[in-house]
Amino acid sequence: MREQLEQLISHIEPLDGQMVEEAMQHLDQLTKPPGSLGKLENIAAQVAGITGELHPAFAKKAVIVMAGDHGVCEEGISAFPSEVTPQMVYNFLNGGAAVNVLARHAGADVVCVDIGVNADMEHPKLVSRKVRKGTANMAKGPAMSQDEAIQAILAGAEIVEQHVADGYKIFATGEMGIGNTTASAAILSVLTGMSSEETVGRGTGIDDERMLHKQAIVRQAIQVNRPNTKDPLDVLAKVGGLEIAGLVGVILGAARHQCPVVIDGFISSAAALIASRIEPLTSGYMIGSHLSQEQGHESLLEEIGLTPVLQLDMRLGEGTGAVLAFTLIDAATKIMREMATFASAGVSSGE
Repeated sequence: MREQLEQLISHIEPLDGQMVEEAMQHLDQLTKPPGSLGKLENIAAQVAGITGELHPAFAKKAVIVMAGDHGVCEEGISAFPSEVTPQMVYNFLNGGAAVNVLARHAGADVVCVDIGVNADMEHPKLVSRKVRKGTANMAKGPAMSQDEAIQAILAGAEIVEQHVADGYKIFATGEMGIGNTTASAAILSVLTGMSSEETVGRGTGIDDERMLHKQAIVRQAIQVNRPNTKDPLDVLAKVGGLEIAGLVGVILGAARHQCPVVIDGFISSAAALIASRIEPLTSGYMIGSHLSQEQGHESLLEEIGLTPVLQLDMRLGEGTGAVLAFTLIDAATKIMREMATFASAGVSSGE
């Protein structure tokens, strides 16, 4: 499996710098003051560099929602019980969750993956790639083995590859897993040196007392496992989650196939940080969708080098912010395709 991971990483290439330059030149010829469309112009140029196309179109979009449970929930770090994970997975599959509504609005498909739910699940729309039934309690030992983490990464990359073969050209990251903000905070603390007081947020809406307990559990997990800060796979295996590992694979897979991957909130960004540490070139393929209200998200984005497109005070996860950003990416590509240039419109450029 390690050889497969190395092979996947070896196929990730830098963005097409010449196409980025051509896109920027084209944007400056459109009937507007240079740079006046702000982040939309940045997106248009980045997407051109990712795809190697000046006028890409994304007729088929997918948000890949990875679902997995966390053994650390035994420590009472969440306002919701672990049973909510499989219940919400069925909600996704039946089209009733927020991400389903917003994906329909954006013209995107929701792909729900059981990568590590602690329940036996069956549904005609469920993509089953279960590595194990939830992680172990990271407060007492490693969440999973490195081989299990790699298996989940490869599963995520394989799902992207299958969808690319079906004509999908852009992806978003989504997740479901009670306890996953605890794992994400631990990843952020290990890879940046930030304290648990700085990285731990309220997740599903915990009170002050449980927040202090959650911070202590993150410190305990790091102390017990002593993950190697220079080895992102070791960090992922010891204090991460199966759905986080699956999203690492989605990000690596998207980069390998020169597809933009839109990063959702705190948990997705933890996966993005791991992916960028495994292969720094992947960060060029990422588009930061929004700034979550979850504490530590801004630091995560800064560590990766992502600037969020939206700030809507959201903290739901699931991929909700990412699918909203799909609509803005569509807008940016339409500007490239449909907006008149000064020459074609007969408008003076002011030069």
